[in-house]
Parts: sequence; structure tokens; C-alpha cells
Amino acid sequence: MYSLNVPVSGAVERLAADLHPKLTGFDRVRDRHAIVCKRFEADEADLHHLRERLRSALSPTPAFEARVTGIDAFETPTHGPGPVVYLAVESPGLRDLHARLVEAFGAVDDELEGPAYVPHVTLARDGPADAVDRLLATPVDPITWTVSELHLWSRARRETAWNVPVPR
Repeated sequence: MYSLNVPVSGAVERLAADLHPKLTGFDRVRDRHAIVCKRFEADEADLHHLRERLRSALSPTPAFEARVTGIDAFETPTHGPGPVVYLAVESPGLRDLHARLVEAFGAVDDELEGPAYVPHVTLARDGPADAVDRLLATPVDPITWTVSELHLWSRARRETAWNVPVPR
């Protein structure tokens, strides 16, 4: 399994680090932060073929803006334990890219990748209601950055398998 991820800016990483003390009580706290653009069902042997298909599907993809707008939560996520707290992200360019890739490759999961796709940066999951409420009440200054690279993440290797530059 692979996912095409949008790396976050240093400012978003700093925000996640600043919020870390408020994540105590959650069973799973993320230490890596990115936005999943699209998932792919492919194994390690298919990497070369997936990269070639992606190269075509991503051409042309200009750089686009993404913006963290606040903190939100999925009370009942489509997979795994909830709630999931996350940084909400607005990005018309990311939504367009996601839709284009779903059209080219199909959806791995109709709930996650269909019309209800929600760009976000996961902070933590499976925590008590009071911790979720504290996070939701935390004011966050918006952070905007230009996405100029995408990462193809290998779940099996737990690392980036390919860096994809996005021209400015």
C-alpha cells in the first residue's frame, strides 16, 4: 500500500509540536505529519509501474497553496478507533489533485476518497472526550504554505519511496 502525501511546512510542524502537551490521554499520537492526497493499492513489486502511472497523472500539476485553518475532530472515523483530532486544511488545489487522481486510479476506499474527502493533518486518535474538547477550544492562527513537492509513502517500508517535485 502506498499513499501520495503532501508534506507540511515547518510552521505546521511547530504548531503540532506546540499542541503535543494537549495530546496526553490519547492512545495514538502522530509524530510524523502530512496530508494524504491519495491512497494506492500496490505492493513493493509494483512501485516502478505506479511511479510511471503517477508521472503521467501528475503532469502537469502546478504548485498550490494549502492552509491550516483550525483544529477539528472525526468523532467516528471510517477506520480505526476514534475520535481523531486533526488540523483542518483548506486547499482547492489539493482537492482538484485528489479528484484527478481518484478519476485516474479509482478510489481505494469510497468513504475516505469519495465526495467526503477531508484534507487534514492527523494529530492523535482514541482519546477521552475532555481532551478532544480542550483541543477543539484551542485557538490556532492560520498557516498558509505553498506545496512544491509530494511524497509517495510506502507503508511496508515506512518511508518515502519517491519525492515528486511540483513546479512553481
